[in-house]
Amino acid sequence: MEQKRKGARSLNDLSQEILDQLNNGTIESANLTEWLAVDQTLLLQHLLQNNNRIHYLEPILLEIAKLKKQTTNTQNETIGIGLLNETSKKKDSQFLMDISSHTSDSVRCWITYTIGRNPELSLSEKLQRIQAFAADSHFGVREISWMTVRPSIIENLTESLQILAKWTSSEHENIRRFASEATRPRGVWCEHIEILKQNPELALSILEPLKSDSSKYVCDSVGNWLNDASKTQPQFVIDLCRKWENESTTKSTAYIVKKAMRTLNK
Repeated sequence: MEQKRKGARSLNDLSQEILDQLNNGTIESANLTEWLAVDQTLLLQHLLQNNNRIHYLEPILLEIAKLKKQTTNTQNETIGIGLLNETSKKKDSQFLMDISSHTSDSVRCWITYTIGRNPELSLSEKLQRIQAFAADSHFGVREISWMTVRPSIIENLTESLQILAKWTSSEHENIRRFASEATRPRGVWCEHIEILKQNPELALSILEPLKSDSSKYVCDSVGNWLNDASKTQPQFVIDLCRKWENESTTKSTAYIVKKAMRTLNK
């Protein structure tokens, strides 16, 4: 098995050779430093040139130029939505399918936007198609995948909770984690879910199955979910944590409870 690359600790440590490979899309980023270092417009140009789609470039660059803040996240979103718009005009969905498993994690991030922000897809279709990206081996793709569908989750909360509750029984820890992370009441760098801030019990169908999950990755998300809820409905979190402690003696449950209660215990 090929040993996973550790990646540069800082931009100063990032070699030109690795940066060129990242911008050419021949390798994926190994950590957050590299993920942020990718020149997404250059990567997009290479992608489109290599696939005979260079005519998509200029309209997307014009949209990027309009951005008030040029950040990795804003460019990521703009390119993803731009690819969706341009391929829709040309009825070129095959191109999106062809690059959906691209080596570059940045390209796969763009594809998640073509799913999550596609007005032609129903909520269930979006979640079905995004699941492969929720299970992605790359941290960046996993994070962007839930962020792209979160607006649709908020708009269709009841249906979303019903669908995602089934994901908690997945054998794949990344998919179980998505169910929790995508519905966090407050979340990170995203719109809050006001209904869940005030009524966190609505998501018990997701939380309960994960209360003693074997994956620390999942437990971190559940603990953070409840910590979010503790800021608006502290008694709910206190009561639920007490209940879980009585029902489960696993280290996972103890870990989740500690993480859930960290704000209340300050």
